[in-house]
Amino acid sequence: MLQHFNFFLGIMAAIAIIVFVALYFIKAGYGKFYTPKWGFSLPNRLGWVLMEAPVFILMTILMLQSGRAIESAALVFFLCFQLHYFQRSFIFPLLIKGKSRMPISIVAMGATFNSLNALMQGGWIFYVSPVGMYTSEWFYTPQFWIGIVLFFIGMFINIDSDRRIRGLRKPGDTAHYLPTGGAFNYVTSANYFGEFVEWSGFAVMSWSAAGAVFALWTFANLTPRANSIYHNYQSEFGDEMAQNKKLKRIIPFIY
Repeated sequence: MLQHFNFFLGIMAAIAIIVFVALYFIKAGYGKFYTPKWGFSLPNRLGWVLMEAPVFILMTILMLQSGRAIESAALVFFLCFQLHYFQRSFIFPLLIKGKSRMPISIVAMGATFNSLNALMQGGWIFYVSPVGMYTSEWFYTPQFWIGIVLFFIGMFINIDSDRRIRGLRKPGDTAHYLPTGGAFNYVTSANYFGEFVEWSGFAVMSWSAAGAVFALWTFANLTPRANSIYHNYQSEFGDEMAQNKKLKRIIPFIY
């Protein structure tokens, strides 16, 4: 089983690299880059639920079907993972403002990746990892504490940044604004930075190749989009951005 699982991870890592390159040439048509040319679309709220909920449901099924759910560290990983996706699947969509839409093709691709990611994380944690690896002894390892601190720092940055974006417009306002405050003082895609930190922390916490591949996917998917957002802001708010010369795309002080 381990050999097949590692092959699966290798394929997923290779696809992530292809996606990383491709997204520098293709803007995924959701959010500020939505365009009808992506085909049939759904209301944004519904699209987010349909895209994110499968990973929450499948991860729950994998945990319940496993005989190793009683391993305490594995249960903590599960709860952290599900906390993120509960917020992303059922809370975040309700907070979305406006009447924007999401192409069903984007929903389908997102739901497919999320389902495969549930197989990566749940498969490793509850089925493939060595029996007894994630017992309470894991709580005494440095990687657990470094990882869980990074995870919750990233989650805070992600949620706080989304809140700041939602607060840019008053009811009825259709103007565009450059997000500021918090991690937006350092990067134009602070919400993406938070998510990357979050899943990097999860990879460290679980100290697994599966977690590392997910962190790689997060970087590969979000970095090209952060680059597009950066250039979009430059064209709209060049003077404002010039006042903050340290402002980067997604990784503070680096990129």
